[in-house]
Order: sequence, then C-alpha cells, then structure tokens
Amino acid sequence: MKRSRFPLVVCVLGMIFFYFPILVLVINSFNASRFSTVWEGFSLKWYDELFADPTIWAALRNTMLIAVSATLVSMVLGTLAAFALHRYRSRLQDAHYTLVYTPLVMPDILMGIGLLLFFSALRIPLDRGTIFIAHVTFCVSYVAMVVLARLQDFDFSLIEAAQDLGANTWTILWRVLLPLLAPGILAGGLLAFSLSVDDFVITFFVSGPGSTTLPIKIYSMIKYGKPPVINALSTLILCATFLLIWTSYRLREKQT
Repeated sequence: MKRSRFPLVVCVLGMIFFYFPILVLVINSFNASRFSTVWEGFSLKWYDELFADPTIWAALRNTMLIAVSATLVSMVLGTLAAFALHRYRSRLQDAHYTLVYTPLVMPDILMGIGLLLFFSALRIPLDRGTIFIAHVTFCVSYVAMVVLARLQDFDFSLIEAAQDLGANTWTILWRVLLPLLAPGILAGGLLAFSLSVDDFVITFFVSGPGSTTLPIKIYSMIKYGKPPVINALSTLILCATFLLIWTSYRLREKQT
C-alpha cells in the first residue's frame, strides 16, 4: 500500500507558517530601509541604534531581575504547595488546590485588574516590587502543578528506608527528597522563568514609572514607530534562545 504524503505536506506547510515570519524578521533586521516592504541593502545600523539606546537595556535589566527573583521564590513556594497538596487530604486542602489552580485558568486581564485594585486599595506604589509580587502570584501555580505531577510517581518508601538507616529530617530532605524532585522543580522553574520574561498583560497593569520591562518597552516601540530596532532586538533574543538550547543539548549529551 502506497503511503500518503498528505501528513508530510501538512507538516511542511505548518512549519513554513510558523517559521517563515521569523525568517522575514531576521532578514529585515539587516535591511537598511525603515520599511520592511523595501530592500535598500545590507546594514547594521539598526543594531548600532539598539546598542546605543539605554532605555532598552534598562528594560532588559528590569525583566531579568524580576524574572530570576520571581522564579526562585516560586520554586520554593510551589514545591512546598505541591508537597502539601500531595501529602495531606482535607477540605482545607481542596480549597488550597482551588487557589493554586485558579491562576492557571483565569484570564490575564482579570488577574491584572484584580492585582491593580488590590495594590491601589493598600496604597502600594506601583514599581518593580508590585511586578515581582504579581509574577510570583501566577508562577507559583505553574511550579506547583509541575512538581505535583512529579510527586504522583514518587516512591515514598525511599524516605522510609532512609529513616530506617538513621537519616534525620535534614538528611532526608537534602540527600533523598530534593535530588529526586529536582527535575520537576527545575522544569517548573524554567516554565516560570519563561512566563515571567514573556508576560505583558499583567505587567502592564501593575508596572509604574521606572519599572518598564522588555515586553512593555517593545510595545511602546511598536506604538511610537521603531520596528527596525525591534527586528534587531528580536533577532538577538532568538540567537540567545538557540544558544541556550544548544548548550543544554550538549550538556545532556555529556551526561549520557
């Protein structure tokens, strides 16, 4: 029976649909023309303008500072929440599970408005601190769900075996529990980091003067007309992403 080529054609068309716009973006980052519809020759002037703009790097610094700190706090709180949800069963835990699960399904715009009203009611000034709190609020849920999935297959008899061998609570935590949960915790942390870096809607509502993050800066650049610089910035972010993926792949190869 002859194999159908239809799935291959659909796959190729899907890949073109997703990646062709990215290719156009990269090409236009080297276009001397301000408009992407006209090619005026190869140029690096948009990269020069990008590196000469201090506001972009200030926004990137804010983004990384908030993302790293929110990810670390979320990894701790999310792991504790997942362990509590898995270990204990009660009506209070059902309410706890609802609170953890709600940010995953709640629209970002509702969450952003709710946090803005909350900060306004408490007269908390909007700055990097409010963005950090907002990001922890939804990042904890993602970490908790990933770690909770890891706990479903966790063999707690290993903890009992460690106790029989005389291990105390701290030894069990650092030598047994955390190493076995590390893949889930790191996976949840990476997901939380990517969501924090990428978040726009919630950050838009809870940010204040001097706390502009990179997504908000890109939005303002689009609004006030700097698309070529955005192309250059997006190309650098794309290269950094591929570099991280390649590095993780090589490290995984060395481990195997």
